[in-house]
Amino acid sequence: MVDVSLYAAFLVAALALCVTPGPDMMFIVAMGGRGGPATGVMAALGVASGALVHALAAMFGMSALFTNLPVLYHVLRWGGAAYLLYLAIRAFRDRSAPAAGDGGATPGNPGPGRLRAFRQGMVTNLLNPKVILFNIAFLPQFVNPGLGHMVVQFLILGLTLVLIGLAVDASVGLLSGRLSLMLQRSRRVARGLNVFSGAVFTGLAVRLVTAQD
Repeated sequence: MVDVSLYAAFLVAALALCVTPGPDMMFIVAMGGRGGPATGVMAALGVASGALVHALAAMFGMSALFTNLPVLYHVLRWGGAAYLLYLAIRAFRDRSAPAAGDGGATPGNPGPGRLRAFRQGMVTNLLNPKVILFNIAFLPQFVNPGLGHMVVQFLILGLTLVLIGLAVDASVGLLSGRLSLMLQRSRRVARGLNVFSGAVFTGLAVRLVTAQD
């Protein structure tokens, strides 16, 4: 279903892209730093879910809407920046020290913190139009029209990219979360991690609206 030589080149390129620090990775580091390993991994799963939606959109040609409707691109970009600023404000205002090993939730209710990390990771990725444009530019380079089954080729490439990204991001979230657990014994350090997360979210928002298209 895919060109073997092209797929091998795609694996190398995809791995290089996924291990290069970017907005998604910084977001996952910030979430793992605030909530611990489980929260970091759930944030990575959320980002991967958003990336899967982008890959499917590229596969069906829906992403081409952004090239034909520039206003839609800018609406999504500003919406993503606003959401990141909302997360930054929440982080700056958080005066609590997250419970060890938990996503900031109480011992009797461990789920919502992790689910929130998943949801925020997914929404942050979905509201980044640059990811959509990346899929339009990147994936077609490794599709061989002569083999036919174009949709299947896009699907295989998209799923591969999502899985590689998930493996890398989940590892980053796990490591950042474990490091945060060692530091959170100090309430002052825990507060510092919240400030760091807020600064990361703010920086990502600024980058989203000021970076060259």
